[in-house]
Amino acid sequence: MKHPSNTPLKISSPVELHQLMDLPGPLHPLVSLFDNTLAIVNKATLPQSFMFDFYTISYKKKLKGRTGYGQHYYDFDDGTMVFTAPGQLISTDGDHDYFGISLLFHPDYIRNYPLGRRIKQFGFFSYESNEALHLSDKEKNTLLTVFKNINDELQHSLDDFSQDIVVSLIETLLNYSNRFYGRQFITRKTVNHDLLYRIEKLLDEYFGSEQGLTTGLPTVDYLAFHINVSPRYLSDMLRALIGQNAQQYIHEKMIEKAKEYLTGTNMTVGEIAYRLGFDYPQSFSKLFRRKTNLTPIAFKHQFHKN
Repeated sequence: MKHPSNTPLKISSPVELHQLMDLPGPLHPLVSLFDNTLAIVNKATLPQSFMFDFYTISYKKKLKGRTGYGQHYYDFDDGTMVFTAPGQLISTDGDHDYFGISLLFHPDYIRNYPLGRRIKQFGFFSYESNEALHLSDKEKNTLLTVFKNINDELQHSLDDFSQDIVVSLIETLLNYSNRFYGRQFITRKTVNHDLLYRIEKLLDEYFGSEQGLTTGLPTVDYLAFHINVSPRYLSDMLRALIGQNAQQYIHEKMIEKAKEYLTGTNMTVGEIAYRLGFDYPQSFSKLFRRKTNLTPIAFKHQFHKN
């Protein structure tokens, strides 16, 4: 029966999700993989919005309708991967039937492994749905092989090695996904360079106006919101394009503008600091020196010698 509440439903375990979707129970309470490429799973049994207490990795083969993560909806095409972390708000809209493979695993399943500490380094768990991983045929076959190996291992009788092997395969799946996202950043350079242009324009307008006086320094969240991407995707994209994350790029543009003010105006260091968005001139001077090996005053004097 479809959940009637408009309040997001919290689904605590793979077992609970299987029950809601009328699927057979998983063989392990903390991890499961269901493959519905041959039979439809009807997600209409789920409420309109929900969140998991576990990780999901889903390969979407075909989908009718839209699925949303956070504030965005995405229309999946053939061969995409989507990743969600515990606590991520998920919503559905339209026809919910799709073909694909989903791996579910609770944080407790990997807690005592290095992956339990490392998993937060995989930034794509924080991406929005419109930043899904689009696979080439070769990449798709690679990941489907890993999914198959996980499924085969889960079907075996549990022994002392089962969890070690499954966790290792999950990490392999994530490492491949990381590699393929790196390829996606490169092959979509035209789109990403357009985003970079928009970011540069945003920062130029921000630092060139008096906006910093009222709203402070621009943040990664501010940039991500205005170009409609997630903060983590923004940082990963910039790192792939220019070798800097979003925070480093903001600082670089801020230092460039500070140099313009120091050499082209009679503004004091304090006035420049406040205009750029700093609460305290000392914070500006400290960052400027760290980035240039000079204090703002020393830098200014280089261009105003008698």
